[in-house]
Amino acid sequence: MRFVFVNWAHETHGSAQDIHNYTRVARDLGHEVTLYGPPRETSAFNYSMDIDEADAVVFIFEFTTRMEQSEKLSLMRLVGKVPRHRRVVIDCDGKYNDAINVVGDVNHTSDQASREWLDVCNSLSDKIFQPTLHPLQPNVRPFFFHAYNPAWEVPLDFSAKPFGLVYVGNNWFRWRALRRVLDAVEQIRTRVGRIGVVGHGWNSDATWGGPPPSDDAYYSEPGYLERLNVELTPPVRFDRVLDCMSQGTCSPVIYRPLFDHLRLVTCRTFETPAANTIPLFAQEPDYVEEIYGAEALELTLPEDHPHEKILDVLDRPTHYAGIVQGIRQHLAQTYSYEARIRELAEIVSN
Repeated sequence: MRFVFVNWAHETHGSAQDIHNYTRVARDLGHEVTLYGPPRETSAFNYSMDIDEADAVVFIFEFTTRMEQSEKLSLMRLVGKVPRHRRVVIDCDGKYNDAINVVGDVNHTSDQASREWLDVCNSLSDKIFQPTLHPLQPNVRPFFFHAYNPAWEVPLDFSAKPFGLVYVGNNWFRWRALRRVLDAVEQIRTRVGRIGVVGHGWNSDATWGGPPPSDDAYYSEPGYLERLNVELTPPVRFDRVLDCMSQGTCSPVIYRPLFDHLRLVTCRTFETPAANTIPLFAQEPDYVEEIYGAEALELTLPEDHPHEKILDVLDRPTHYAGIVQGIRQHLAQTYSYEARIRELAEIVSN
């Protein structure tokens, strides 16, 4: 089956890792995945404008609902070539919902914007999916577009770590979650060692990702980061994310508040356990158990005295490495790209 993915892909954020892996795994299974767009010699993605042989078009929406006129024309071309029952919408950011505001994190700026976006998605397909086991809309079904690749797994070795803690990710409504981790670290700052944060938008409110839907999107506290001596570095390409996370003994898994509310998974859900680091899960325990298994609860940051958990991870990384190995096995069995490709082919054919 030939899948044409439609996504405004960037190599330093969004679903870049997933798109790259779907392309490789599909080829191994006798399928083909292309990313709709003109070929680009230096790109990591398999771009193509050829839709004449497409068996399915998969719209992967994330980050923005803003479309230029040229993009609207491209959607019309795709809709005109591929029948409705072979078109799929995957809503990665929870925008196929009523307008939601979770402590300042919003999916839409207004009820009208929500209705307009639902109309766009409904015009494209009846098959609408979100990467959550608990969609709010009755016509939405779960599909974990983000997945796990056992080939990512880096051997766990804590003998020569330059950082105590590293977070890799851009600031888009994520300051509240990172601040919670850093508040815990502050209580044991001298024991942690170097702290690294890799990504856009942590030391300024520059609009790196376009116009924000609310002021919270780019909010951060550069003075606080400086006081904790947090080392900030620019974003890296998706194929360097695991290497960066592997520089730290531990790495927090944090989401924006809206994603926690909707119980979404992201690319970091699956990348972090594969790195040479101990993941610290900042989500609710029931979510952690649902996605990673009961064993992962020991790596959940508790509401009370979270600094004690961080300190214990730093003091006993080899103990927690055994838990990470169990998580890796669970993810490989449950959330592989091979399983997702087969599921996607079934969705298209059904």
